[in-house]
Amino acid sequence: ITDAVVAARILNATLVVPKLDQKSFWKDASNFAEIFDVEWFISFLSKDIKIIKQLPSKRAGKTLTPYTMRVPRKSERCFQSRVLPVLLKRHVVQLTKFDYRLANRLNSDLQKLRCRVNYYALKFTDPILEMGKRLVQRMRMKSKHYIALHLRFEPDMLAISGCYYGGGDKERKELGAIRKRWKTLHTSNPDKERRHGKCPLTPEEVGLMLRTLGYGNDVNIYVASGDVYGGEETLAPLRALFPNFYTKDTIASKEELEPFSSFSSRMAALDFIVC
Repeated sequence: ITDAVVAARILNATLVVPKLDQKSFWKDASNFAEIFDVEWFISFLSKDIKIIKQLPSKRAGKTLTPYTMRVPRKSERCFQSRVLPVLLKRHVVQLTKFDYRLANRLNSDLQKLRCRVNYYALKFTDPILEMGKRLVQRMRMKSKHYIALHLRFEPDMLAISGCYYGGGDKERKELGAIRKRWKTLHTSNPDKERRHGKCPLTPEEVGLMLRTLGYGNDVNIYVASGDVYGGEETLAPLRALFPNFYTKDTIASKEELEPFSSFSSRMAALDFIVC
């Protein structure tokens, strides 16, 4: 979303409110306005770019059909040389695969715009904000301070990493099947990746690291993540190291989470607030 705004600024183009990926691993049907305050988003960025909620069906009597192309994986100049000519010819361009950042070497004005989008323009909807604040209050009631962990130990993350965690043929088959969904992933050497520190830490390793840093077993831990690979068996060592172990499911009732529980992006938004 952030880079879509920056791309519109580079191209001096009107931005249609971004459509979120609804077909990836998490399969969440939520649209932009169900997660973020769309009116605030449009209003806050009005001095930077023009944003509309949806593409008009016609312009000057002609039907508007977006021309779809992949987002350049490069710099501002690449947008100007590759995308702008197409936009000027086709009038409407749909850029796909905003799943990586623009080049870091952007001018300061574009970097500042990126920050404004990240930290100010993207505001969660009121139901998400209210529930998130409620979760934070409950953690604060248990202790003034707590540690929030995002383990990043979900099946898709492990599959993309290409790492191996000792689960034998079962693990290799399960994660290998997930890897096939991304045709561009290179074949990796699990042992080499591990030695170079490129593998996600297991929950147990995260717990041992925290204990090594001096945190005792009385510390309150909030764990934010999707479905951890291996489930409760994988989380058990972390729970043993830090018995005061909480998730949104343990500090909120099933009824409270019901409006969000069928939507992974909205559940992730709640975790984001607590973290």
